[in-house]
Amino acid sequence: MRHPFFEIDVFATTAFSGNPLAVVAEADGLTTEQMRAIASWTNFSETTFLLRPTTPEADYRVRIMTPFEEFPFAGHPTLGTARAWLELDGQPRTPGVVVQECGAGLVPVRVADDELSFATPPCLRAGPLPDDELAELLRVLDLSPQDVVAHAWGDNGPGWRMVQLSSAEAVRAVRPRADRADAKVGLVGLEEPGRDAAYEVRAITDDREDPVTGSLNGAVAQWLRERGLVGSTYVAAQGGQVGRAGRVRIHDDGSDIWVGGRVVTRVRGAIES
Repeated sequence: MRHPFFEIDVFATTAFSGNPLAVVAEADGLTTEQMRAIASWTNFSETTFLLRPTTPEADYRVRIMTPFEEFPFAGHPTLGTARAWLELDGQPRTPGVVVQECGAGLVPVRVADDELSFATPPCLRAGPLPDDELAELLRVLDLSPQDVVAHAWGDNGPGWRMVQLSSAEAVRAVRPRADRADAKVGLVGLEEPGRDAAYEVRAITDDREDPVTGSLNGAVAQWLRERGLVGSTYVAAQGGQVGRAGRVRIHDDGSDIWVGGRVVTRVRGAIES
């Protein structure tokens, strides 16, 4: 079987500066095992599979696979999949808004030329991290309790834990240890006034650092907005420590927090299964 195939650059500022996503379209005939095999083979942080929706409110359905697991929701896969669907001449039921069906439910995606944004789903877990989990995160990050300004769950699907440090520079200076099994932590530190971004974000897992992370940025925005630390519209920076230059645009419209950025197709072709 041949399927339309895309590689999408999400949250990009220049070419190849964002987070890449693989998208396999017309995937209804694929089994879960085939999807997992393809996601393992592409070896991207996530590969998504475009499917027919199961509810009339949605424009399409997506399954989000990593090489190891399936997520009910993730940020840059949401935006990249919406871009691929639009490039396949998808016509949203509501002009300017694509509605995605995924494991977390229905997620609206706003369309504005090459910029897309999604409404952040509510967190599945909230509140401070347990003491033992925080202690383990500090160990793998080579930090002390005195380095931490605040911490909380940021789990809206992938299971992020959030740790705020004293500044953006402190975030950039972190050098995680190699032995960090089961780590999934988002670091955030506020920038000095006058910078192009309000804060720096890093997303560190057990085996890699994610270049630009939509789900984490949504959770961080909710967390910082609740605490009155940022305005209703601003830009966050991520990816500088792994050779990228991602920029994430945040807008709180009073009802939803929208997470967006430039989403550009870099590769379009076909994949055979």
